[in-house]
Amino acid sequence: MNNLHTDDRHSALDAWLKNVLQHSEFKLTTASADASFRRYFRVHLADKTLIAMDAPPPHENCEPFVRIARLFADAGMHVPEVIAQDLAQGFLLLSDLGDVTYLSQLNDTTAPALYHDANSALIRLQVASKPGVLPDYDEALLTREMQLLPDWYIAKHLNVTLDDRQQEVLQKTFALLNRNILSQGQVYVHRDYHSRNLMVCEDNPGVLDFQDAVFGAITYDVVSLLRDAYISWDEEMIIDWLVRYWQAAKKQNLPVPEDFSEFYRDFEYMGAQRHIKVLGIFARLYHRDGKQGYLKDMPLVMHYLRRVCERYIELKPLLRLLDTLENKQAQVGYTF
Repeated sequence: MNNLHTDDRHSALDAWLKNVLQHSEFKLTTASADASFRRYFRVHLADKTLIAMDAPPPHENCEPFVRIARLFADAGMHVPEVIAQDLAQGFLLLSDLGDVTYLSQLNDTTAPALYHDANSALIRLQVASKPGVLPDYDEALLTREMQLLPDWYIAKHLNVTLDDRQQEVLQKTFALLNRNILSQGQVYVHRDYHSRNLMVCEDNPGVLDFQDAVFGAITYDVVSLLRDAYISWDEEMIIDWLVRYWQAAKKQNLPVPEDFSEFYRDFEYMGAQRHIKVLGIFARLYHRDGKQGYLKDMPLVMHYLRRVCERYIELKPLLRLLDTLENKQAQVGYTF
């Protein structure tokens, strides 16, 4: 195998691929690794490339990927085709959507067309939504995600212990956000719809990393897309793209408010929940999994969260708590 460390998983994957590909000659190179235990390899054949997913069964389950790939493809979203599967071993063979990410191609010139395509694909998915097919993005899950902030970002990353009053501020903020989010229109939610998971390809965009999809708030994926942890835009541009999404969603009778200002508030509150979660996830990826590359993305996510808290009086208590944490950060000389 090319460019790969030899281990038991690689040996098993190699043997499985030889069988699936009927002993055709192939070469493997690393395609990518995501924030989980999954790894992806590019399978180079004489006339094409495919993607092999290695998802170790003790840590990962391929079944949701296979099921949701079919669901999203039926909705008109361009996702990888599952060519072969071995759920017991945790191996999938997929069509290859290429290696050109949105993130690598986005700039002031390309962004309008790329975001138009991403919005259009998202709306196709949302139009196909039905309750009872995917897990509900319910209060328990939303709260569990936000709890990553105190557990990993505050306690582990900043080494701060919150007092009772500060903990109450967090719990009240989480409850406030949940009330808004759970009152929004509910649709299929990709749950990580951003520039690293969208591929520039012939049928744009190719969509990856959808295995954690749920049925939840309609603003979630458009927040992931436009308030992306890996690339930032002027607020005027974000609002312009968001208005275009909202107009297209209304034309398709999707459950968005008639008034854009109400939709924008929903978008902001959903964004606050996501940014709270992502700060916790990035801290966990660093401290638990040794993935320090995400540290450099924390300041942008914190910037998004602070901006939202500045705009809404109900979120000012959280802003004051973030100020306190920032001061403690400065006192111990910790900077990103």
